[in-house]
Amino acid sequence: MSEPIWNKFMTERDKEFFAQKGFGAYAGWGKRPALLIIDVNYAFCGDKREPIMDSVKRWPTSCGEDAWDALPVLARVIDAARVQGVPVIYTTGIGRDDKWDSGSWGWKNSRTNERPVVRETNQSGNEIMPQIAPGPQDIVVPKQKPSGFHGTNLLSYLTLLGCDSVIVGGTTTSGCVRGTVIDSFSYNLRTAVIEDGCFDRSQMSHAVNLFDMHAKYADVVTSDAAIEFLRSLPKGMYELPSGMAR
Repeated sequence: MSEPIWNKFMTERDKEFFAQKGFGAYAGWGKRPALLIIDVNYAFCGDKREPIMDSVKRWPTSCGEDAWDALPVLARVIDAARVQGVPVIYTTGIGRDDKWDSGSWGWKNSRTNERPVVRETNQSGNEIMPQIAPGPQDIVVPKQKPSGFHGTNLLSYLTLLGCDSVIVGGTTTSGCVRGTVIDSFSYNLRTAVIEDGCFDRSQMSHAVNLFDMHAKYADVVTSDAAIEFLRSLPKGMYELPSGMAR
């Protein structure tokens, strides 16, 4: 990997410490991965490419142009996974219209209970972006908290598929991606994070959280490296959903 995105935020002391103490070693790929695409929906991308301060006027949690930069990257990785028959699993939000079940989400943002923004579109914020829309054999996991594992069937699906590892992309790097990665690590799954396939509202948080995940929980890799690995896998390893009604 070229110069890490996080280097510009590190002090000289930090660089010396992490170089000496063994953090950031590469864990390596697993043998049976799944590709996890975290929350790449209208709520985090908006319905068109525009600067973040414009996008958040209609989509309050949008990551603006950084999201749209990641969409073609994720599309390439998803295509590579599908060609090899590697499971592609998406997460996206789910909740009541009255937001009663948002729970602790409301405690850390003073604008949570504002009246809904009037948009020029009827797209649901939880709808996955059409550029990377799930296919018939892909799996969608609804969730309400940052981690894709919390209160969901994700782990049971990975068990059913016989997966020993995950490759993660999506948003936000510092929130739902990180939460999912830490839980993946905690379940002893080898975990990789696609650097150019993740995005965040804060560019600093994006870089620093990639650093921290790479130091302790996951291998931060490029999309090119992820695609090369996926293409090296034999086809037909998994019993995927048929994508057809019985």
